[in-house]
Amino acid sequence: MKTVALLAGARPNYMKIFPIWREIHANRRERWIPLIIHTGQHYDPIMNDVFFADLGLPQPDHYLGIGSAPHGAQTGRTMIALEELFMRERPDWLVVVGDVNSTLAGALVAAKMRIPLAHVEAGLRSFDRSMPEEINRLVTDAVSDLLFTHSPEADENLLREGIPPEKIIRVGNVMIDSLVLLIEKAADSPILGKLGLLPGRYILVTLHRPSNVDDPGQLRLLMSALDQTARQMPVVMPLHPRTRRMLDRIEFRPATDDFFLIDALGYLDFLRLESAAALVVTDSGGVQEETTFLGVPCLTVRPNTERPITISRGTNELYEPAREPLEHAIRRALERPRFRPNIEGWDGRTAGRIMDVLDQIA
Repeated sequence: MKTVALLAGARPNYMKIFPIWREIHANRRERWIPLIIHTGQHYDPIMNDVFFADLGLPQPDHYLGIGSAPHGAQTGRTMIALEELFMRERPDWLVVVGDVNSTLAGALVAAKMRIPLAHVEAGLRSFDRSMPEEINRLVTDAVSDLLFTHSPEADENLLREGIPPEKIIRVGNVMIDSLVLLIEKAADSPILGKLGLLPGRYILVTLHRPSNVDDPGQLRLLMSALDQTARQMPVVMPLHPRTRRMLDRIEFRPATDDFFLIDALGYLDFLRLESAAALVVTDSGGVQEETTFLGVPCLTVRPNTERPITISRGTNELYEPAREPLEHAIRRALERPRFRPNIEGWDGRTAGRIMDVLDQIA
């Protein structure tokens, strides 16, 4: 029996380790033991516990309780805790996902301890090193033994950086596995009725990146535009704890009852809102991919994206506040024709392909 450690630290990670854990639990139990390690980078219950419940993940085998801290301190604390854990309980493989600080910490510890390391969602690049996630992606990919990618662009990025081709394996988008597995269950969510919303008759918004919410002027500009938009079509905005703190600081209050500022949601409720929205306005990477798969128009409030396939073959469009008012961009996005692109490997079977590779190597 081989042990594969699945490392998660923040909300976006859970949807990526869940399909791998499920694949092992359902089909590979005679060969693999999955070990879930939760660093505690996200520790708020609404950002953490509810996702484990919605996804059907068991409680983590190890919870490190790292908590919030500046990037260096958070990464360093995670490395110390993981090194101590792996000295006691050394896995045969460590699988890291995405691009959060926990991903980087796990990759560095595995590389130094010579634990075989696989990075799921490798090769994504925004080419903007002011983003902490970009640094995490670059370093994690540089030290990984296997790089599991989800698009041709990701393969090309890694090859340009000198990664040996034999390390790069395109398997598809593992986060879409979670969506495919749970979309029918999400349809039973009562969230639309609770908010009094009609399918296709509202706009869903998620904003949490420092570039959008930490600058009071920028945040006021975006919220004012959304408040104006809500006079024409309801706007619902689940609030990341960071965003709620900043909104409280600037004392923002909607001027219309059709602008719903609500607590952050679990996976099923959010997926229901996302799938039935007329438009999604976001600065999240994962939401760009989910809306592309669902065929829901998306407006990404960022100057760049590490997921260009969502633009070239999907439903996504970048929006920069300095170029035009947000209300104009929303109006234009709502007029775009809806379609569902067919992207190779975004089919709900990525976790099986990942484990097929590990089966062959281990």
